[in-house]
Amino acid sequence: MFRALRVACLCVAVSVVVSPAAQAQAALHPLDPLSRQEHFAVLEIFQQAGKLTDATRFTRLSLKAPDKAAVWAWKPGAPMSRSAEVVISQGPAVFEATVDITGKRLVSWTERKGVQPMWLESEFGADVVDKAMKDPRFAEALKKRGITNAQFVTCIAVPPGNFEEPKYAGKRLGVLSCRQRSGYRNTWARRIEGLVVVMDMHAKEILEFTDDEPVPAVPGGNDFDRAAVGALREHATPLEVRQPAGPGYTLKGHMVSWDRWRFHVRPDSRVGMIVSTATWRDGDRERPVLYEGHLSEIFVPYMSPQKDWYVRTFIDAGEFSAGGLADSLSPGVDCPAYATYIDSVVPEDAGWPKDKPRVACIFERTGGDMIWRHSDEGRPQRELVVRMIATIGNYDYVVDWRFLPDGQIKVALGATGIVETKMTTAKDARVASTNGPSSRADAYGRFVEDHVVAINHDHYFNFRLDMDVDGPTNQFVQDAIVARTLPPDHPRRSIWVTETRRIDTEQAAQLAMDMHAPALWRVTSQQENHVGYPTSYQLLPAHSIHTLLTPDDVARQRAGFINHHLWVTPYAASERYAAGDYPTLSTPGQGLPAYTKGNRSITSTDVVLWYTFGMHHMVRAEEWPVMPVLWHEFALRPFDFHDRNPAMDAGMTP
Repeated sequence: MFRALRVACLCVAVSVVVSPAAQAQAALHPLDPLSRQEHFAVLEIFQQAGKLTDATRFTRLSLKAPDKAAVWAWKPGAPMSRSAEVVISQGPAVFEATVDITGKRLVSWTERKGVQPMWLESEFGADVVDKAMKDPRFAEALKKRGITNAQFVTCIAVPPGNFEEPKYAGKRLGVLSCRQRSGYRNTWARRIEGLVVVMDMHAKEILEFTDDEPVPAVPGGNDFDRAAVGALREHATPLEVRQPAGPGYTLKGHMVSWDRWRFHVRPDSRVGMIVSTATWRDGDRERPVLYEGHLSEIFVPYMSPQKDWYVRTFIDAGEFSAGGLADSLSPGVDCPAYATYIDSVVPEDAGWPKDKPRVACIFERTGGDMIWRHSDEGRPQRELVVRMIATIGNYDYVVDWRFLPDGQIKVALGATGIVETKMTTAKDARVASTNGPSSRADAYGRFVEDHVVAINHDHYFNFRLDMDVDGPTNQFVQDAIVARTLPPDHPRRSIWVTETRRIDTEQAAQLAMDMHAPALWRVTSQQENHVGYPTSYQLLPAHSIHTLLTPDDVARQRAGFINHHLWVTPYAASERYAAGDYPTLSTPGQGLPAYTKGNRSITSTDVVLWYTFGMHHMVRAEEWPVMPVLWHEFALRPFDFHDRNPAMDAGMTP
């Protein structure tokens, strides 16, 4: 089967124009993503090793990052070896493999017991979904809701967290999620409520079929495409941003140089985009700041107690990134028309390389702000943006890495897309109630139109930040800002001072933001600035939340990284994902809780920061039928890293 499919695929490829980033070319940097030809090389090595069957499905086929020290020591033009890390499933069995692409050999092949790989693209509409929709009980359930033809319904299967009975242990469970199709494109407000179908995705069997509280289909539409919106509200005059002399950055392969910054950008199927080897040019020195930074995980739990809702506790990146987390970007909307785009190659379920264009963009911009000023002297602000967008079901997440001339790296995440809604027989919020607010139809959300309630939910985002501030040997410190009472004879009664303490272990570094106990979080180096302070970078948080889920809630236990805003660990190449390698149908305690269980030392070593921020989302009317982008951000800010303001000599032209 492998050979026949490969021949067919190659025949099709003859007539396809492959984007430049996906064409055959030698890697220019050890961290460059795998090319299309390298993907094929991995498949051929598997074939020769007898590891491919008709049931083989790939949930990861990506670059296996080389040794960190070797990457820092590598010089352009020097030889480098290329390897791939692979996760495949064959029925219920899961295997991890390492492939030496340069040496054309299978290095390792290991079965992982007791785990479930991420959800495949084909599983959303798998045969078992069709089987469930053809069940006589399904037709009867639709009839109760006024739907006489199943062709007017679309269903997908999604994993239900890990709430089911012990008898289901080890099974690959899917829960049916159905919406009505009609003359409208947007079906998110036409969900079929009260129908719970639990399926065994491997055995292709229906394990549970429950039909409760049928809710009639909602009339009307809520489309937001151009035809539905009608005439657009155009601005009175055009506004143009042009770069007639071309961009102010250079992109060689995947290496970016801009102002004093130099860094590598790599598309990655699971986390979308990885920024690596970020350095700041200081005279004739390239000073390391960040070895690797990327989105690590997303957790979105919904707040309705019904069975077809309480299972909606999505660990998005780890569960649903098969086929690539990053979406293709639209020039002129997702990024400026003048942006530079980076293409990618991702594995399809059967492993075949698929070209995915424009998964990241790079552009410069100025918003008319200043980077600094005093009186009649100042400098205009200009920044470099590297962007990707992840579309996961109903939500779209915009992830920006913004590089500034003053040495800051700002990371911004914007949430947009469509909120999840529940159909109800109640028309609106003016429902009669004699038992208080808890019995109202909108107790678990807010009405956005007649019979449609947007369910309350949370968003949590974790970023993994492998800091290398002036080298790999760093120290994490906390600067507590504390009040000090002055002597009775002093005119002032109080001031505040800073108390810096070194944090030596992982568990001591599990920290939370608290406005009543303010503190700075910094990574210091073994070098000093001109007045004797260790050079450092500060993690500067912004808005976030504390989880309201109770400690015994399985949803919280499976996404244990939300227990703290900050975790600090010693570098370990195998520790990359905040909720663990396999969060699909996972057991509690994976990821950061497991990584830090041994309470390892983080003293004078290579430290990794794991920063979690989030929001409680109570939906506004203004977020329907499509949500304006809501931004949250944090910064990596130089703190005594320079001897003076590094943007003093910034140019006068933004």
